[in-house]
Amino acid sequence: MSETRNLLSGKRKYLCGVILLLFISVICVAFSMTGSDDFDIARREILLRRIGDELLRQSGDSKSRVLPVKKIAENEYQIRFQNELTFKPDSLVNTTRHLLSKDPLTRDYVVNVLNCDNSSVVYGYAISSNKKDDIIACRGRVQPKGCYMVNIKFKSTGINTAKNGYVVGILSFLAFVGFIFLRSGKPRRAMPGDQNTNILTFGSVLFNVQEQQLVINKNTIDLTGTETRLLLIFALSPNQTIERSRLQKEIWEDEGVIVGRSLDMFISKLRKKLEFDPNIKIVVIRGKGYKLEISS
Repeated sequence: MSETRNLLSGKRKYLCGVILLLFISVICVAFSMTGSDDFDIARREILLRRIGDELLRQSGDSKSRVLPVKKIAENEYQIRFQNELTFKPDSLVNTTRHLLSKDPLTRDYVVNVLNCDNSSVVYGYAISSNKKDDIIACRGRVQPKGCYMVNIKFKSTGINTAKNGYVVGILSFLAFVGFIFLRSGKPRRAMPGDQNTNILTFGSVLFNVQEQQLVINKNTIDLTGTETRLLLIFALSPNQTIERSRLQKEIWEDEGVIVGRSLDMFISKLRKKLEFDPNIKIVVIRGKGYKLEISS
């Protein structure tokens, strides 16, 4: 027992030394890379000006100026123009996607086009690193000529991706050392769908959570990750009202951004995919939220 106790004590002391060394290394890496942020931000602002220039040219304007890009919040920028312009949603989506692909730190972002007079949103969309989660609507239409501002909000972790890569690498090594010496770790939190909820049935619907699929009357329908998480909340509480705020919090808050109209868009998509079973509907409970209504 004494030898075992001494062995464990020695391992803990060695682990503490490794932790201290790696902690110092993380701090050194973080400080050594702070200077790169200013360069990354400056480069991103140039790309944003390129977006403004392309929009003017697509509108037939090659002479008026793109006004200085304005930073309006953390990781949110505004592109403004000297003169009025018109734009096609498809061209705006393609232009931003093409130019921002040149920024290795840009993965997820939301674009909103605002009316200069009242700051109302005339068009908006969201781009994700997972293309299946992109939210793009109203394609194939031309917006009338007017005074517009383009707001682009980047996911908050985007600018620090490179720095986080080094930190995560060091911390991963630390976790490995901890596993070897202590054979212990924090247990993974059980999530809905981990055990008995891998496959759910309601009405004629077979909902495979793990495979992100629905089988309705022999029709197999694929779901996106967001659609799966949203439907799982409903499926675990059928015929019960789910508050809108709860849905937004559980689906989007962990991703660091909540887009106001995203929930309505995904509800609409789920409704279409559930149309194969007329006895199942997602209905609006006015002033409260939504309910997965299953008729007997």
